[in-house]
Amino acid sequence: MIRRFSTYLYNHPGVLLALLLGPPLGWMLVIYLGSLAALLFQSFYYLDGFTGQVVREFSFLTYRDLFSAAHMTIVLKTVVMALSVTIGSVLIAFPLAYYSVRYAGKRLKVLLYFAVLLPLWSSYIIRVYAWKLMLAKEGIVSWFFAQLGLSGVLEWLLSMPIVGGASLSVSNFGLFLVFTYIWLPYMILPIQASLERIPHSLLDASGDLGARPLQTFRRIVLPLALPGVVAGSIFTFSLTLGDYIIPSIIGDSTPFIGMAVYSYQGTAGNLPLAAAFTVLPMVMMVFYLLGARKAGAFDAL
Repeated sequence: MIRRFSTYLYNHPGVLLALLLGPPLGWMLVIYLGSLAALLFQSFYYLDGFTGQVVREFSFLTYRDLFSAAHMTIVLKTVVMALSVTIGSVLIAFPLAYYSVRYAGKRLKVLLYFAVLLPLWSSYIIRVYAWKLMLAKEGIVSWFFAQLGLSGVLEWLLSMPIVGGASLSVSNFGLFLVFTYIWLPYMILPIQASLERIPHSLLDASGDLGARPLQTFRRIVLPLALPGVVAGSIFTFSLTLGDYIIPSIIGDSTPFIGMAVYSYQGTAGNLPLAAAFTVLPMVMMVFYLLGARKAGAFDAL
């Protein structure tokens, strides 16, 4: 029977393909896409203000509540932080990736690659709490500024109304630092992959034609590395957009989208509003991914 069955599969490759792809595609359709569909339907229900019960009737009341001024402030703050983290990650990751690809030797390149991946092997929560201790008022960062005689610079930074706070661990700037540190490897690796695809002969040809190093970098390296930058931004932007653990540990505890979802589906019991808050970043990421696809970012993943 086994030989007959194998012969049948050999003669009917379509059946073999269906057997191989059926279970994972079924899982994706039922579990993954099914849960997203249920989430979307849930967002069109609403919470009865008198009884506190979810009314399972199609309505836009939840979305009207979502687009209130208070909730849009949460969305705007989250998007600004996600964009800031993405830009900061690019400014740090690109020079490091460029040096690793163009100038580092084989041994140094392996060490740099190991250094980028090493933080990913430790617990996410432990790294966040470690940063909370380092950024505290009595932490090593404040001590380092004091040793350099730059305590005034740190105090000036913390006195800024939007950026600062009582200490770095309860400030938006500290939150930006932790977000950038946590997601930085996801920016470095796609940029490094895109830079490695650039032929050295192309750069040599640019120099032979009279282009200066800065011109070669601006007109050849940057355009060819742009898909890697966009690919990395997909990770940094989306992960910052939906994270709720880092803002609940670092910063001044003002809500982000992830924190709002966690709060509404938990203590508040407002599942429709939590679902609507989840749909909003999903829609933003759909448009973001469409733009990234046009920029060729998927080729660098």
